[in-house]
Amino acid sequence: TVEDRQMLQSQTIFGGEAKPLPYLLAQMNLVLHGLESPKIDPLNSLRFPLREIGDRDRVDIIMTNPPFGGEEERGILGNFPEDKQTSETALLFLQLIMRKLKRPPKPGSAAVVVPNGTLFGDGICARIKDELLKDFNLHTIVRLPNGVFAPYTSISTNLLFLDRSHPTEEVWYYEQPLPNGRKNYTKTQPIQYEEFADCLKWWNKREENERAWKVSATELLTNGCNLDRKNPNGAADFEHLPPEQLADEILKKEERISEIMGDIKRLLGASTQ
Repeated sequence: TVEDRQMLQSQTIFGGEAKPLPYLLAQMNLVLHGLESPKIDPLNSLRFPLREIGDRDRVDIIMTNPPFGGEEERGILGNFPEDKQTSETALLFLQLIMRKLKRPPKPGSAAVVVPNGTLFGDGICARIKDELLKDFNLHTIVRLPNGVFAPYTSISTNLLFLDRSHPTEEVWYYEQPLPNGRKNYTKTQPIQYEEFADCLKWWNKREENERAWKVSATELLTNGCNLDRKNPNGAADFEHLPPEQLADEILKKEERISEIMGDIKRLLGASTQ
């Protein structure tokens, strides 16, 4: 109907992009898909105090790949609660997303890209995840394979799926594999939608398998809100190991190499006598 078209054009799709080139690309993309006057905010989405975002500002659905790895200026940090102020941009956006979702009886939902650091981070990061688990339903984490955003970043990433229906009871994990014969993705050989076919098939008929497993919210909260849970049914994935564990593994290997080199030197010394 005419009314539906007017609503779609003016009251349905909103966005934000502070960088000039992606902003222009987003505008062009929406125009080419039939949106006559795209509503994309060209300024910093974090510029509003979190406490001033009320019910009239909340939305039904948020889909975003927020920036991560960067830092925000001090003035921006003042828009967030004192105990959750951090220079890590990804954590600030996660708080904004949580604040912007509609409350019940029509709870909003979100799909968010986050780096691995968000999963295993402690301190301020853990406090944010504590709120996420207690006040939101974080129902699924899809662990993405290496190189999904290459060449722009090599950081391992994940998809968080959440809604505001009720507190989290359990979190389902799904480990998205690389195609056979591939070690990572590249700019010329990116991930394809068709590769998510198995994940989509599993989505509505969830069972634990070699790629999927679940963890209770109670266990996650008890263990410091560490969401970086490994696949108990699959092979070890070094791409998703926490930095401390990677460092320990490297140190053990270095010590073993030193032992082997010492043995070789002794053998060489014995053969020349």
